Amino acid sequence: MEKILVIAAHPDDEILGCGGTIRRLINEGNEVYSLILSDGTTSRHDNINCQVDKEIEERHQDSLLANKLIGYKDTFFCKFTDNSFDQEGLLNIVKLVEKYVSQIKPSIIFTHHYGDLNIDHQITFEAVETATRPMEDCPVREIYCFETFSATEWNFLNKDRFNPNYFVNIERTIKDKMEAMKCYKSELRRYPHPRSLEGLEVAAKRWGIVVGCSYAEAFELIRKIVI
Repeated sequence: MEKILVIAAHPDDEILGCGGTIRRLINEGNEVYSLILSDGTTSRHDNINCQVDKEIEERHQDSLLANKLIGYKDTFFCKFTDNSFDQEGLLNIVKLVEKYVSQIKPSIIFTHHYGDLNIDHQITFEAVETATRPMEDCPVREIYCFETFSATEWNFLNKDRFNPNYFVNIERTIKDKMEAMKCYKSELRRYPHPRSLEGLEVAAKRWGIVVGCSYAEAFELIRKIVI
């Protein structure tokens, strides 16, 4: 059994990026946790008020339900401001990630890709990379970047493009991913938006045909240490 930690900037990223893979890993007997760094809501409003607080709580509850459907053992929420990680200070985020890595002791981490259009995703990756420096006492042996729809594919520059080299067949768990994503009612969009249910299915089919199966999720392996 492996302990696995998914570190996501916003609630729903942990389903969008690797929901099918995580469900498969849990079905295979692994123990998986999610760490969600921000509320994912505040940037949509000019100021904080009761309505914003209500939306944050609703998304929090959506996340708990979605994570329960996938089978996460526990979900941890932090209070960094949405789309403002560049103002929070990298060190503060690194220290928080270090805290949960020390607490959970995961051997595998899934997180955002360093080339994502979203600044929170970029800094989340930097924080994970810094917090899991491969020193003697670090439990993390593998780090994978996932694709986050409506962020990863919208980086049109050649620099830092998502170049997957690790693929997981999710033919048996694509339905679980879709059901979990339905919990995020405020985040779903109509097709052809990439964050629509149809868009998620098309993306999984696209990676599937790349590697010879019906549905797959794609990842970029950052580091793997064999002891």
